[in-house]
Amino acid sequence: MHPLQSFSGVAVPVLEGRVFAVEGDAQAVRVARQIARSLGGSPVRIASGKKVLYHAAATMSASNVLAMEEAATQLLISVGMKRGQATRALLTLTRQVLENMEQLGPRAAWTGPLSRGDFNVVEAHLEGLRESPAEFALAHEALNRLAVRLLSQDAATMLADWTKWQQEQK
Repeated sequence: MHPLQSFSGVAVPVLEGRVFAVEGDAQAVRVARQIARSLGGSPVRIASGKKVLYHAAATMSASNVLAMEEAATQLLISVGMKRGQATRALLTLTRQVLENMEQLGPRAAWTGPLSRGDFNVVEAHLEGLRESPAEFALAHEALNRLAVRLLSQDAATMLADWTKWQQEQK
């Protein structure tokens, strides 16, 4: 049994309303479901062999988003914003995007230059990031490619167009 919940060590988290992944033999699953429900959670059975993907999804949604928010914060600090100002600005933007995703779905919520196929702006971002630690540009490019793969109406064509565009720029 594993609650889909962040455990920062700062406080005991509220488990009410949280999803609990449960797996194991029938008796273990039955007991785990009872425990999850008694804590106000929603048990969801997962295959034992897929537990690592469940945890990877949680890490992508929490830890990796945190890393991206901190990288973006550091970029805004580098252009002159104070940390608190940068954090507030980015969290407002992130919340807006997540609300749009919840209301409209991921494809309709996708915005930005790549969603419009504006490879010039994407390339300018990558070029600007070359002054930052290498991981910034690597993550930005990898996440752009992931966004195209998952959110574009025609991912294969868009990835081919982007690759072709990049080769033409050289």
